[in-house]
Amino acid sequence: MATLFSKLVTRADIEGCLAIPACSLGPLPSQQGHSMNMRVHDDGGQEWTFPCFIQRNENVEPFLSVGWIDFARQINLRIDDKVSIHEETVKNQETTTLIRIQVERKLRVFGADIWATVKN
Repeated sequence: MATLFSKLVTRADIEGCLAIPACSLGPLPSQQGHSMNMRVHDDGGQEWTFPCFIQRNENVEPFLSVGWIDFARQINLRIDDKVSIHEETVKNQETTTLIRIQVERKLRVFGADIWATVKN
């Protein structure tokens, strides 16, 4: 499983949309405002469809604006949780590539910080 993108969640990510650098996900349409749907699977096996839009800002490179509010609310996403997007190859009768989203939360256990997977 290859990690495509990972970041600590901010208030803006929770209240608005997740901003992913366009270069993280391979070739994307270069047109500003172009929209697409990204289908992802969470660690519980549930499939989610996130509406995505190519955005440009004069201060940063193009990024993908991901609408994921329903997902964020259902798993009770918090500031400083870590979200990662992975590409995973699954071999059944055919070889398929899945995009998996993983959310982890830092917990303190016996004086040590650990990252635990958040599931809904």
